[in-house]
Amino acid sequence: MNKFPEIKFGTDGWRAVIADTYTFENVRRVSLATARVFKNHPKIENGIVIGYDTRFLSKEFAAAAAEIFGSQNIKVFLTDSFVTTPTVSLLSRDKNLAFGVMITASHNPYQYNGFKLKDEFGGSMDPDEILKVETELKDINEIKEYKKLEVLLREKIVEFINGRKYYIENLINKIDINTIKKANLKVLYETMYGTGQNTLSEILQIDQLHAVFNPSFGGGAPEPVEKNLGEALQTIEKGNYDIGIVTDGDADRIAIIDEHGKFIDAQKTFALLLKYLHYYKGWKGKVVRGYSTSDIIKKYCDKYGLELETVPIGFKYISKLMISEDILIGAEESGGIGIKGHLPERDGVFNGLLYLEMLAKTGKSISSLKKDLDDEFGIYIYKRIDVHTTEKLKQETLKKCSQLKVGDKIGTKIIKEIGNLDGFKYNFENGWIIVRASGTEPLLRFYCETNSSDETQKVLEETIKSFKL
Repeated sequence: MNKFPEIKFGTDGWRAVIADTYTFENVRRVSLATARVFKNHPKIENGIVIGYDTRFLSKEFAAAAAEIFGSQNIKVFLTDSFVTTPTVSLLSRDKNLAFGVMITASHNPYQYNGFKLKDEFGGSMDPDEILKVETELKDINEIKEYKKLEVLLREKIVEFINGRKYYIENLINKIDINTIKKANLKVLYETMYGTGQNTLSEILQIDQLHAVFNPSFGGGAPEPVEKNLGEALQTIEKGNYDIGIVTDGDADRIAIIDEHGKFIDAQKTFALLLKYLHYYKGWKGKVVRGYSTSDIIKKYCDKYGLELETVPIGFKYISKLMISEDILIGAEESGGIGIKGHLPERDGVFNGLLYLEMLAKTGKSISSLKKDLDDEFGIYIYKRIDVHTTEKLKQETLKKCSQLKVGDKIGTKIIKEIGNLDGFKYNFENGWIIVRASGTEPLLRFYCETNSSDETQKVLEETIKSFKL
């Protein structure tokens, strides 16, 4: 019987608590499983890239992974400093490598670390390939023999690469930096102690918040949601800034704060970028959205004749389409946005620069751009509540959800239509609610949108209460 715990990859990689399941031993096991699965990859002779974030021991975990891949005679380009996840995606694609590995737990609390796999095209690894890695892992126990990093460096099987420099040069070539500079915008970048720190500041004169190495993230979680941004909101409100840009721990997700210190939710962040790219820049292509995103995206696409595809929750589904189709923009509900011509992947820093370009070229403020959107399409108020519960209550709630029919009530709302692309979606007179379970823990997620802030909160509270959670 295998003494090692089962390792499962979630919506975006394997994540676990450091020193519990996330150990050097298990990182080595996952690395060996990955090496075995991709040993016959057509680009494996070109090698792979490994990067890491600012978490506790990430640099050392990345080195441990490099030792295993290198010991399997796979060429490894190991970043010489912490980098953003999109950096690994870019290097994987642009250097014609087999795949990329990123040691990160993204926006999770500081106790966690993780292992993301990026494919040769620079996007999230296909779920079918991830399943092969999980299957291979079952037969791998403790790994006792492997070459040390210093030996592999001497043998030139492992080589350091300046990923940070490559990434910044890539950004400069894709954004109208000169126009941004001429606009003389006052910008605050809240890095959340993550890998985005000192990237924008290499390109533009900006102010940064929490741009220091702090593996505990100040005792919180580097997730760009309003409840975590009190200091940034106050700083912008008092400091006469034009915009606040926020990225998460590995800088693939973005949040925006307007010039008054007001948080712009991820749905409006998505919609504003869509309008800028399509209406102002004249770009074409299909729009892809995650199942739990705002209906304002559908209204925009309907009005302007853009093709829209809705996919299950998880950027891997968006990434897959961006690789094979002409996608203008693809986004999930949590601030992960991929843009045509850049990567089939989320990139918070790149999207932040697009926002600066938007302000510079339109000459408008964030609040006025948002008002234009509201005036054109109406008010949409979106909220999400995560409920930690027991596995028993989680399963009982899902069973109740499966039994609801059109005409029944969800909370106090009469159900007009039901969808089940990912979880349970119930449309009612002036909005909708989704109930979706985590696949890895006893957690239920409730997403809701109506045209009133009080109404959205009320629907969420009454629905959760109706399930006795």
